[in-house]
Amino acid sequence: MAEGGEIDPMHQFEVQPIFGTLGEGSIAFTNSTVWMLIALAGLWLFMWGGMKRELVPGRWQLAVEGITGFINNMISTSIGPEGKKYVPYIFTIFMFILFANMLGLVPIGIFGGHPFTVTSHFVITGTMAVMSFSIVLIVGFWRHKHRFFTLFIPHGTPLPMVPLIFLIEFISFMVRPFSLGLRLFIAMTAGHILLKVFASFIVQALGGISASGILVAVLSFALIVFISALEILVCAIQAYVFALLSTLYINDAVNLH
Repeated sequence: MAEGGEIDPMHQFEVQPIFGTLGEGSIAFTNSTVWMLIALAGLWLFMWGGMKRELVPGRWQLAVEGITGFINNMISTSIGPEGKKYVPYIFTIFMFILFANMLGLVPIGIFGGHPFTVTSHFVITGTMAVMSFSIVLIVGFWRHKHRFFTLFIPHGTPLPMVPLIFLIEFISFMVRPFSLGLRLFIAMTAGHILLKVFASFIVQALGGISASGILVAVLSFALIVFISALEILVCAIQAYVFALLSTLYINDAVNLH
């Protein structure tokens, strides 16, 4: 809460220590750590429940197999047969982002708690983006050595244009991890701020009982319901986009397109 009893929409993004203290040279167990562990636990439970390999699969097993098949098909289409070795990484990063995004929408506020969306912090999304970018660099130089630099010179480029095209392509390539992490960070932050703003409208409108206040509260609640449904869709889309772009970037390193 901000001064004067107003709701601060940015308060939900604050990293707060649970054990220890935050500061230079200190180590703390924070709310961000807790929700990352919850996301990992949820992912483990999801996989554990779907790895029973029953002859007649249940809904849980079908869900796991469906998502695994979806990721496998995406990688096979983008990279080809050699992409199977990257399925575990892409599947893990897709599911972690999906679970982390969804957990940030859990309405535990009615019980006095507050969910924390770890993907609303650029340090988290940026780290995952750097992981994907590192795989691209390692695979690219391991497979192609110095030929990897031909990635920055499209086939058929006129010789006088090579230096300029190389510079443009190189800058575009180096911006990839930044844009990959920034896209997810902005999408999660913007949606949660919007939800908090409309929630503050409800609190303020109901502060004074009046016809106009009740109307504002009802309209704000309706918008919250709509935005929450939209956020669920955004959570899934952003996880898919992050996984897809990571796959396409790895494809550049594997097939040198």
